[in-house]
Amino acid sequence: MEFVSGLPKGIYAGQTRIEHPQAISTTKINLTGFNLALHVNDDAQRVQQHRMFLLNQFSEFGVSKLTWLTQTHSTICHTINEQIPFVALEGDGLVTQRKGHALMMMTADCLPVVLGNAEGTEVANLHAGWRGLANGIIENTVTEMQSSPTWAWLGAAISQPCFEVGEEVKSAFCGKYPELEPAFLAGQKEGKYQADLYAIARFILNRLGIETVLGGDQCSYRQANEFFSHRRDSKTGRMATFVFIQ
Repeated sequence: MEFVSGLPKGIYAGQTRIEHPQAISTTKINLTGFNLALHVNDDAQRVQQHRMFLLNQFSEFGVSKLTWLTQTHSTICHTINEQIPFVALEGDGLVTQRKGHALMMMTADCLPVVLGNAEGTEVANLHAGWRGLANGIIENTVTEMQSSPTWAWLGAAISQPCFEVGEEVKSAFCGKYPELEPAFLAGQKEGKYQADLYAIARFILNRLGIETVLGGDQCSYRQANEFFSHRRDSKTGRMATFVFIQ
């Protein structure tokens, strides 16, 4: 487990990998590795054991709770501090000011975005596929925060050469922000484009005044030994991106 460097003191963020010493073997085809999702036809007990291992690992830093969402490619963001729900809420963004509370997002090509303020007193974690990015999940999460985020970290997502989309996706962004034209390169087929999720996210974050944007230099599709990818393997697990305040 590697933590992101360059964050404010007491803030820890990172992303799990397929390979993990505590990954439990499974009889499910195409679901090997350290899967953390309950919705991909994996054994629920196995997934919960993986999640409990993460909690135990994070407990060394004072973490006492992991919060997961039922992710729906929405723009819904929740602030969770003292009242932490037992049943997973639906949404794609989480905010907390509570120490020892890890916010978790699952991905397998979509873009995880972690946010925080300079003082290290508030963090957020969000799941951004193209629909979430186009509809405003980053903007909604920033609005939900009590303070102004000053930094962001972009976890592993599918890179531009591997992410072919249709005209409707390009129009969803460029109709709103003409400046995003360079984020879409012509694809091999007519009417197809290669979309750069990282560039789109950086543009939106910069517009919101967040100038320090870390990460965004990996590819979930190409790095098959490290990351799950839904486009590469339709039946696959999910990584988890995390952030917490110690």
